Amino acid sequence: MLDRNLLREQPDLIREALNNRGSDFDLDRLIELDEKRRELLGVEQLRAMRNELSQQIGQIIRDGGDAESLKAEVAALKDQIGGMEGELAEVEAEFEQMMLEIPNIPLAEVPIGESEEDNVVVKEWGEPRQFDFEVLPHWEIGEKLGILDFEGAARIAGARFVTSIGAGATLERALINFMLDTHTRKHGYTEVFPPFLANATSLTGTANLPKFEDDLFKTIDGYYLIPTAEVPLTNMHQGEILAAEDLPKHYCAYTACFRREAGAAGRESRGMIRLHQFHKVELMKFVTPETADEELHKLMTDAEAILQALALPYRVVALCMGDLGAQPRQTFDPEVWMPGMQSWVEIGSWSQYGDYQARRCNTRYRPAPEAKPEFVHTMNGSGLATGRTVAAILENYQQADGTVEVPEALRPYMGGMPVIVPPLP
Repeated sequence: MLDRNLLREQPDLIREALNNRGSDFDLDRLIELDEKRRELLGVEQLRAMRNELSQQIGQIIRDGGDAESLKAEVAALKDQIGGMEGELAEVEAEFEQMMLEIPNIPLAEVPIGESEEDNVVVKEWGEPRQFDFEVLPHWEIGEKLGILDFEGAARIAGARFVTSIGAGATLERALINFMLDTHTRKHGYTEVFPPFLANATSLTGTANLPKFEDDLFKTIDGYYLIPTAEVPLTNMHQGEILAAEDLPKHYCAYTACFRREAGAAGRESRGMIRLHQFHKVELMKFVTPETADEELHKLMTDAEAILQALALPYRVVALCMGDLGAQPRQTFDPEVWMPGMQSWVEIGSWSQYGDYQARRCNTRYRPAPEAKPEFVHTMNGSGLATGRTVAAILENYQQADGTVEVPEALRPYMGGMPVIVPPLP
């Protein structure tokens, strides 16, 4: 949510940001509603006038005088107040809804562009491996090894699910533990194991609601299955005022993630790239405005350490204005090379939000003991998506004989297993 003072003081800043994003958000309507809302708030003065006249009427009656003219004036005020209150309620409802829908203002460093074609590669690491045999995509490797079962998962649940079996399940669990251990023991994050369900208030706080409700799974009790651990982590301090010395706060969490992928028809529909249920280790920070840029780059470095430890070739892409999500003010996507798919595939996303989420969650801090509370800045990122990391390992570590080498960093988490081999006939 944006600071509503910007509507009155810097509307051109918002308009430029919307134009750069290619957004069709109706800023003129929002400004009109804000002006009408402030005009209708004059009803408070009418209420005060009505109360004062009512007191005068009481005194006149006690003194034995005639208060009929004042009674008529109070009746007229009552009708006027009633009409204004009804209109104010309608205007405020539309205003608040639009305030929840207006996109964040991107940072000046975000590249100008209209689509993912205009995103900018800002870093490359590692050299893609050269194979002397025909490489396979991860879903074929997984099925041949008997460690990924897409057909069985479809019988259990439906399309866009997978069941990991044997060494496949062990590999993903090893990745989860390796990531959590690295981020908590080496990078200083506090581990959290949060609920996998969240209420509408929490989803609104992270700006998943109302805009992205179609991508969420909802229970009959009104809870939502979380699309990412960003939701519970960002809401951990919902409604709180933190002390300056408590910042920054660094959290990490493993969760399952659930997404309907309503707008993803035909996109990367095979394998483990776009599932309704997947698993991820998430990194999340509460920081002061002055340290936000530095803390985001530290978060990125922490996540990159996982890719480097696994020796997976990757690149980092800065999203342009037109490809930037509605919530972030800046986003970088790490993309790993997938030789079997012959493409770079997003394996996470790292974003900072300024105070956009904190305003929705009402999470603040005091810069000094007696200072007025200010909104914190939030940021989060994948550290990493474990299913896609499994896919990347299968494709990059596949061998000519059909086996898959286990990365050195994961072997202690897999009982020393050096290679994943097909099941015995």
